[in-house]
Amino acid sequence: MVRTRIAPSPTGEDIHIGNLYTALINWVWAKKNKGKFIIRIEDTDQERLVKGSQQKILETINAFGLHYDEAPDRDGPYKPYRQSERLPIYKKHVEELIRKGAAYYCNCSKERLAQIRRIALKQKQIPKYDKHCLSRQEEVKEEIKKGKPFVIRLNVPENKEIKFRDVIRGEVKIMSDNLDDQVLMKSDGFPTYHLAVVVDDYLMKISHVIRAEEWLSSTPKHILLYEAFGWPLPIFAHVPILRNPDHSKLSKRKNPVWASWYLEQGYLPEAVLNYLALMGWSHPEQKEIFLMSEFVEVFDLKDIKAVGPAFDRVKLEWMNGEYLRKLPISNFQFLITNFYKNKLPKDIVIKTIPLIRERIKKLSDYLPLCEFFFKKPDRYDIDLSSKKELLVKVRKELERVKEWKADTIGQTMQDMANREKVKTGEFFMTLRIAITGKKISPPLNESMEILGKEECLARLDIF
Repeated sequence: MVRTRIAPSPTGEDIHIGNLYTALINWVWAKKNKGKFIIRIEDTDQERLVKGSQQKILETINAFGLHYDEAPDRDGPYKPYRQSERLPIYKKHVEELIRKGAAYYCNCSKERLAQIRRIALKQKQIPKYDKHCLSRQEEVKEEIKKGKPFVIRLNVPENKEIKFRDVIRGEVKIMSDNLDDQVLMKSDGFPTYHLAVVVDDYLMKISHVIRAEEWLSSTPKHILLYEAFGWPLPIFAHVPILRNPDHSKLSKRKNPVWASWYLEQGYLPEAVLNYLALMGWSHPEQKEIFLMSEFVEVFDLKDIKAVGPAFDRVKLEWMNGEYLRKLPISNFQFLITNFYKNKLPKDIVIKTIPLIRERIKKLSDYLPLCEFFFKKPDRYDIDLSSKKELLVKVRKELERVKEWKADTIGQTMQDMANREKVKTGEFFMTLRIAITGKKISPPLNESMEILGKEECLARLDIF
């Protein structure tokens, strides 16, 4: 059975948008193959844990519709799914590695390790541990008994070619001499990522390790661990890292990175997932917009390109707008009222949608465009003090309108502009600002029809 997983660390506000992309690829591959999608929380870096982060990550993944089969909040056959609850498992396995000579104790001081690094850099060599403690294991064990802090390191063999096949990148080779004797167990008794990920992936029967390309360089270390345990390798696929349009790494400085931010701004989950699906992959029919069910049907892991795709928020906004415009008005109204926590009257919202659906790109665009429908302007984009005389005449003219419809309002105002010899653009801009407070608004005549005659006259009374 195909079993995929993501293993986010609860060290930030939420799941990173790049990790949501990785989650999508894991999810779709599991669904396509009628397998299982698992979430495992990697909380071994205790110093960097953020309170509430795990819950937020799970909530966000669910909100995007990437429903998982096993997780800390959804028990499965390989629980627990939180690494901090699996410490005895890691301890047992790291002791096995020590017995096999694949790992060893190290109690070098931070000062000595820093010195090794400085020397290596000065000599333009790859900074790595010099195996000092490997040849003095009995002495190290005695020092440990006396209370000296220690770690457990991977014993990387010398001059060994390590190779593996990556679904996306083909065959990858590296010589072991370029690898460090990675710390597997820290002095606090918690495993590092490298030990925990291998042990957990094997014990949880993960068939496909689909993760970001930043972990590609760590994979040879993981293969050494699989070999030391005598375990078969999973299938590896390292997906490209999302980048900014200028090809720099996606970061908080240039783009919002927390996935929930996009929901909070009124991007639709299905639009975001559709856009992410196109990161490094193309629909066989070159479609840009498609349902997730279709994505499951046509997707193949091997079709992902290795080049880092550009995450362009302008393109995402366009796609989100396309999704919104395709919605039936009743669905659009539901999303808007729900987005604004049911504080806006539904009858007004549904009337305004035809006026703004071509302009709106995300749900948070609605109120800046339409706030004047729900309350009188408290400020005006242009000072209308010089237009009072004209606005008094406008009010009298509008008061005489019997049929309060957009066409009638528009024709009445056009005729008045002609009589007063005021340029059409200037006349309607003055009226627009008097009614809405803004230079840019939905179509004015239709907006006035929705507001109603009494409300429009009241707004002109201010002048």
